[in-house]
Amino acid sequence: MKKSKIAAIVIISLIAVFVVLILFNLFLPEKTDSVDTSQRQRVSATTVRVTPVSTGTIEKSVILNGEILARNQVTIFPTVGGRLVETRFGIGDRVERGNVVAMIDPARPGEVFSQSPVVSTVSGTVLNAPFSIGDTVTTQSGVYVVGDLSSLLVETFVPERFVAAVRQGMRAILWFEAIPGETFNAEVFEVNPVIDPVTRTLRVRLRFLNPDTRIKAGMFATISLVTNRKDNIPVIQRTSVISTYGSWIVFIVDEDNITRRREVTLGIDNEDYLEILSGVSLGDRVVSAGQNFLSDGDPVRIVD
Repeated sequence: MKKSKIAAIVIISLIAVFVVLILFNLFLPEKTDSVDTSQRQRVSATTVRVTPVSTGTIEKSVILNGEILARNQVTIFPTVGGRLVETRFGIGDRVERGNVVAMIDPARPGEVFSQSPVVSTVSGTVLNAPFSIGDTVTTQSGVYVVGDLSSLLVETFVPERFVAAVRQGMRAILWFEAIPGETFNAEVFEVNPVIDPVTRTLRVRLRFLNPDTRIKAGMFATISLVTNRKDNIPVIQRTSVISTYGSWIVFIVDEDNITRRREVTLGIDNEDYLEILSGVSLGDRVVSAGQNFLSDGDPVRIVD
């Protein structure tokens, strides 16, 4: 009787041990795997930098070359042809309207004629005097070029592909090699209605918003002409966007530092920023560095 009780106790103990082992195998490995997975996620988290979607201003511009001209610039022609016998002004001299600037002798060999005066039709500064005493000129020879240097303009030529965006009042930023480190503001005040059929460009003239005496007629300028501008729009950094199979995507980071893939629609852009039309919202944390190897649902570690 005692032996049967002992055997029963042994059998029950073995069954209990067996049950414990089964339970251990069923539950403990799962917890261990969960811990290991969490640890692996922490170890494999990608380091990224994020930038919140915010409102801003985007200007789209085209870079052009331009020349500084006197706003009122007139070429003075003689009324008769002949030999230039006298010039009364030099480049840089001030000329008043009605001043005699030169004398022409229309006489041919063996003939005697009175000298004919060349009269300035405008007041201003002599900008060019291409002929010298003794030269033969005609009524089509510009003896002097006179301009008003108190009012300068910028003349440039816009390529045909940008013509549709050009209009009066457009703003531009100019800079000069002769004045390094400084920029000047101007606006379009004259747009030629016809495109040049040879160069396929449109002549545009701009005026300075803040004239500067250091700017001289004849100088060349580099012009950044603003062709489009939007204010108070959602923007993200240009580096945040990835092009994939004809669409644009970004990765945002949620409150658990997990990435979420978003397809976005873009508007205008410049060198640094893009307008976001749809796909993300203001305040979303967009990955701006380190996103090239991310997938949807990846854990990340954010650095400044």
